[in-house]
Amino acid sequence: MGFNEMLINITGEIDSFMYTYILVFLLVIVGIWFSVRTKFVQIRYIKDMFTQLLEKKHVQGEKSISSFQALMVSTASRVGTGNIAGVATAIATGGPGAVVWMWIMCIIGSASAFIESTLAQIWKVPVKDGEYRGGPAYYINQALGKRWLAVLFAVLLILCFAFGFNGLQAFNAASSLEHYVPDYATNGTAIAVGIVLAVMTAFVIFGGAKRISIITSVIVPIMAIAYIVLAIWTTLSNVTWLPMVFGTMFASAFDFQAIAGGFAGSVVMLGIKRGLFSNEAGMGSAPNAAATASVSHPVKQGLVQSLSVYIDTLLICTCSAMMVMVFYVQDPELATTLNGMPLVQMAVNNSVGEFGIHFMTFAIFAFAFSSLIGNYFYAESNFRFITKSKWALLVFRLACLAVIFYGAVNSFDLAWNLADIFMGFMAIVNLIAILLLGKWALAALADYTRQKKDGKDPVFLANSIPGLPETKCWHVSELHDYGMPPVKEYIEEAIDMDSGGLK
Repeated sequence: MGFNEMLINITGEIDSFMYTYILVFLLVIVGIWFSVRTKFVQIRYIKDMFTQLLEKKHVQGEKSISSFQALMVSTASRVGTGNIAGVATAIATGGPGAVVWMWIMCIIGSASAFIESTLAQIWKVPVKDGEYRGGPAYYINQALGKRWLAVLFAVLLILCFAFGFNGLQAFNAASSLEHYVPDYATNGTAIAVGIVLAVMTAFVIFGGAKRISIITSVIVPIMAIAYIVLAIWTTLSNVTWLPMVFGTMFASAFDFQAIAGGFAGSVVMLGIKRGLFSNEAGMGSAPNAAATASVSHPVKQGLVQSLSVYIDTLLICTCSAMMVMVFYVQDPELATTLNGMPLVQMAVNNSVGEFGIHFMTFAIFAFAFSSLIGNYFYAESNFRFITKSKWALLVFRLACLAVIFYGAVNSFDLAWNLADIFMGFMAIVNLIAILLLGKWALAALADYTRQKKDGKDPVFLANSIPGLPETKCWHVSELHDYGMPPVKEYIEEAIDMDSGGLK
């Protein structure tokens, strides 16, 4: 065994142990804890999740980003090839019941997504022209006062998203052409795809956060709607099979004898892992996008990011699951011999013919490209937290483009194992941080609820929460600067709350 193969095996073992025995349980416990503490905000405020999408930017400027655009950036990163192939793998490996546990964990995990994104909004920092930046590194630094831990988180995120997962997404995009070009990896096709992806990504990332949000707010909805339409067509055209589909899934989900026989590889574990790792709730990635939105209250973006978890899992992952399950119950002998992308392609081919395979190729490419953009956005935000050097940023961007090109040409298993490990440590750091800081997000939620009961459009002021660690935003001066209505009553309220005068 060569040294590289040995490293792949060792990192694979670490990766498997961390995710199976540490991270999954930590994510589940934190999700349940915040579901209870918020009185299931992810269910109580479903209506508000949708109404906030239509809210206009509260800070005007060339680079300001709306709530909807921030949602699309986070959804672009969340929604990747894992939503297609990953779901099929969970069904093939653990059984159809994995889908049911994926749904359950989506609802629980969205509470963690609410907390981390609300915290990111509270401790976001203004940049220029209406642009904001933030995320776990920022709230760990400002609210916990642990600069070293914040830098560690930022480094882990950069290694994971910019140098790990982006290589993986580029490889997935290139390998989607295998159906048309059997020897794509050796005849120059992969090189051409790598160059095209690198150039397309360069066009977006050198345009800044505004261009990233515009591109993703176009690609993500078109891509998702087309995929959902195909899934609905597949499901409705096989409507007579649905009782068997749901019967098979629920029977598998609650087959406790089989679950107890091998819990680590059971439908419960695989469903939980697929749900949590697909929607990234609690992982610390989506708050980087949530912080960029210009909203009048942090809770508004927290609710929107909970919606992003639903879009990822309840909508898009379910679409993949339905297409696979229809095929699974119609031809179980063939379905059980396939896994991952080949299983999805055969499932679509089974329902809509050859067109389905062409569409899936396009979908994989689009999902992969949108993930490249979303992942880079997270990485740059954290890179800028570490250093403000423009030259360092240029070198960083070129390195990210090189990784995308390399990823399209090579399957680098070691890098992907390391990326998973980095993400695991990143998630652990973030989960500890949101457990320590969660009380401030809960206080912001109470403030939001109070204002809603008073019939107001909630507007947040930092000094409305006694003892809140210092923030860079959310002060009365901003209401003056940007003319956020209704100014007068909030200033009077702020004076009442702060006996020492305005901040």
